[in-house]
Amino acid sequence: MNEIEIAVLDFLQNVIKGDILDFVMPKITALGNAGILWIILTLIFLISKKYRKTGVVMAIALVLDLIFCNMLIKPLVARQRPFHINPDIILMIDPPGDHSFPSGHTAASFAAAGAMYFSKYKHWKAFGVIALAIAFSRLYLYVHFPTDVIGGAALGIACAYAAHRIYTAAERKREKRKEV
Repeated sequence: MNEIEIAVLDFLQNVIKGDILDFVMPKITALGNAGILWIILTLIFLISKKYRKTGVVMAIALVLDLIFCNMLIKPLVARQRPFHINPDIILMIDPPGDHSFPSGHTAASFAAAGAMYFSKYKHWKAFGVIALAIAFSRLYLYVHFPTDVIGGAALGIACAYAAHRIYTAAERKREKRKEV
């Protein structure tokens, strides 16, 4: 499988790589560093009374993502990154020090954008595009395999859905207590 995935990454390097993308992709990937964009947006939503529900669902999704992606799955799978397998590649960013599967940048991005979707936040599509751009940047920059990104997206969406379900269950419980 690694051979096919390296071929995909090499295709990106040999066919679409260019000066503009070389300039833009490190900046796009930086949006996902430590989930900072998503954490800031979560805090903004939590402060806003109108969007607090979205903020709470995002916060839950990001915590679930942190636990499952970074604390459980990455150490358990312990997959090498593609630049370790193809050391001829010259990275445009500092080499990440953790494992490759799943992509944490992608998982956090899809957890946040997914939480917006499940919370019915009307501008979720714009953040979905940002999440896709961050995911693509991880491939372009040769720091993740395609299956790392796919796995990260799936995990992020699962965390967002679980967060929505947790929030909904808590709200039902709160409503029942009000009735008593």
